[in-house]
Amino acid sequence: MGEHRPTSTLSYTDTVRPEWIDYNGHLSEPYYVLVFGDATTAMMDAVGLDAEYRGRTGASLYTVEAHVRYLREVDPDAKLHVTTSVISTGAKKVRFCHEMRVDGTLVATEELLALHVDGARSAPFPDTVLARLNTYVCPAPEYAGRSIS
Repeated sequence: MGEHRPTSTLSYTDTVRPEWIDYNGHLSEPYYVLVFGDATTAMMDAVGLDAEYRGRTGASLYTVEAHVRYLREVDPDAKLHVTTSVISTGAKKVRFCHEMRVDGTLVATEELLALHVDGARSAPFPDTVLARLNTYVCPAPEYAGRSIS
């Protein structure tokens, strides 16, 4: 299985907490998604969709589809490093991937499609935000776009 090494990425780090450990002694499934969600927030902050923007405009990024791959078990107290790369952008949407590693080993991935939403409707990104998102566009990793089979 090939690994995606984008040329321009965003990073987020975290540490597995004791309450995240399941009955098998490893990181429980929902906490992979929690960490990926925090990585999404870090990406939003980096491109100008931060708390100040959300408070001022009422607009935000909403996930409309996600695909998670759980590749390796993660032990208690593991140091998690998530890289985020943008696969494509549109006037109102962004497709991006998170890759979670522990000590350099790929343990999980998440591919997402998100819409920029203002109230109950999709809305175009501000030009500055779209330009920042585009600085992180990289070729899609080999796993992107796959369906469950």
